[in-house]
Amino acid sequence: MTDTSRQFVLGKRPDGKPDRDTFELEKGDVPEPRHGEVLVRTCYLSVDPYMRGRMRDRDSYADPWDVGDRMGGHVVGEVVESEHDAWSVGEFVFGEGFWSEHSLLDGDDLTPVDPSLQNLSLPAYLGVLGMPGRTAYFGTLDVLEPDPGDTVAISGAAGAVGSTVGQIASLAGARVVGFAGSDEKVDYLEDDLGFDAGINYKTTENYRAALADAAPNGIDAYFDNVGGPISDAVFSQLNVDARVAICGQIALYNDEGVPTGPRKLPQLIAPRARVEGFLVGDYATRFEHANDRLREWVTNGDIEHRESIVEGFENAPDAFLGLFEGDNIGKQVVKVAEPSE
Repeated sequence: MTDTSRQFVLGKRPDGKPDRDTFELEKGDVPEPRHGEVLVRTCYLSVDPYMRGRMRDRDSYADPWDVGDRMGGHVVGEVVESEHDAWSVGEFVFGEGFWSEHSLLDGDDLTPVDPSLQNLSLPAYLGVLGMPGRTAYFGTLDVLEPDPGDTVAISGAAGAVGSTVGQIASLAGARVVGFAGSDEKVDYLEDDLGFDAGINYKTTENYRAALADAAPNGIDAYFDNVGGPISDAVFSQLNVDARVAICGQIALYNDEGVPTGPRKLPQLIAPRARVEGFLVGDYATRFEHANDRLREWVTNGDIEHRESIVEGFENAPDAFLGLFEGDNIGKQVVKVAEPSE
């Protein structure tokens, strides 16, 4: 094993949209595990929109990074040294690590990769079988609670979370409409994932009219990953007793000020709609159950998944920045190293 390891740290706080100068690549010695710790060689690294919030100097649900801090993120990797009784060299695990070629992690916080699925898709543990999948699971079934015949709308529908939300809602018997940012993504939603309708928001001039055509009976449940004008259109077409799950607002993440848009609260009165923000961490005691259900759906072919893989650890910043350009279909993942045979 090499004696050195590369890692990315927060080089500076971005002013508006981040760029390559936001990130700084460093090289250091590979750390040695102490009692209870495991050294993991990163095979795949996750980049996610929520990381933009951690670059700000303000409190939120996730602690902000200081300039010079290592960038954090979920990883799938191989145990190369272990001082923890539960883990042996050569096993594959996933957990909360760093933008680093090697991560020294608490063995108690790691989850095993199912050996029967290892050859299927290691990156899936950063998407449908990881945090995005659990987010979709609880946001759909616990917050939206779709019933057969409901119409469910989803923004950011071709991403890691949205694509899984739509399929879970379909399994529940709902009609599913998704907003995505290209014709290719709309085709993916409709042809591969079984969405009833997709709307290309980049080529659509009137979101309300397009939504009325795709969902003529209104919206019973809305999973919001994006915010902005798409959400403005959906809120105008909520049915009585509609449920809205606020998962993300990527359209606003790079804004330095708070944009003024339509006032949404009056639109909730007549439909008696419920709007709920949620964090997947609130469901931590039920993660194992969600993992089991998601794994069953994937292995049975009930849920499809895709990962957009960027090759090379040095390209992790580009993979992250691509999230704000809509480059990815499914989960955006960085391939850091080949898994051992």
